[in-house]
Amino acid sequence: MASSIPASAPAEALALPVDARASRGARRTRALALSGAAFVLLLVLVAIAAPWLSPQDPIRQSLRGRLAGPTLEGADGRAHPLGTDHLGRDVLSRVLYGSRVSLVVGFAAVVVGGLVGATLGLVAGFRGGMTDAAIMTVADAQLAFPFILLAIGIIAVLGPSFPTLVLVIGLSGWVSYARILRAQVLALRSREFIDAIRGLGGSVLRIVLRHVLPNVLSSLVVVATLELGRAIVLEATLSFLGLGIQPPTPSWGGMIQEGREYLDSAWWISTFPGLVLMATSLVVSRTGDWLRDLLDPTLRGE
Repeated sequence: MASSIPASAPAEALALPVDARASRGARRTRALALSGAAFVLLLVLVAIAAPWLSPQDPIRQSLRGRLAGPTLEGADGRAHPLGTDHLGRDVLSRVLYGSRVSLVVGFAAVVVGGLVGATLGLVAGFRGGMTDAAIMTVADAQLAFPFILLAIGIIAVLGPSFPTLVLVIGLSGWVSYARILRAQVLALRSREFIDAIRGLGGSVLRIVLRHVLPNVLSSLVVVATLELGRAIVLEATLSFLGLGIQPPTPSWGGMIQEGREYLDSAWWISTFPGLVLMATSLVVSRTGDWLRDLLDPTLRGE
């Protein structure tokens, strides 16, 4: 059968132009990033509206309705769409209120880690020399030290509380900010416009705040998004181990731990908070990846 395409047709006419493929990929990445951001925003709104969305008081006990499966009318005469736990507390209400704990701890830890890491990264990259070597040595030492042992030591001294939990998780994540911002600053400080500002008498603080920090802001946003997912998982891990948010305050990690003994008879106690935790951490982390692809010019082929 004869081909419908003339033999003289240029080869490039048969292939999708590179620019068109790149544009399509950029649009897809942007759509995914926006979808992830919308999910995070929805989760924040759910956490804020938890008192109005929750069908029951999350710490109200009802031994008559304990270990009830998902039902619209339990033994206590109340609806429990996700069932009740071993003390008769509504699982849906506890999951909704648990989102407040996870997000507040996560965002607060990101702020702590970001402030410490960004400051040290900027100082290490801009000053260089012994200052850079000292900061990077501390960063390497922390990466070599198991986080759980560090958390146990700090919590044993300070006691389990919300500020302690934020401090531990925040300080565990500063290295990511410091390393990435240090690399960015090392590349920027040798640029001609930085030398020109120095020649005009610009102070170090002015150079950092007015010219260096805006150039590394996109990297900071990406790292913060990735760290948010990690912080949420770490909060759940510490609460699961009894080192985080203490009962009766609901937290996803604590709910998973409480339901371990009832997996064979009341699977919903651990399963639903576990699924929400998995979905949240996965979407937040993937949003960070999509933002990196969207904001990093080297990954966009520029």
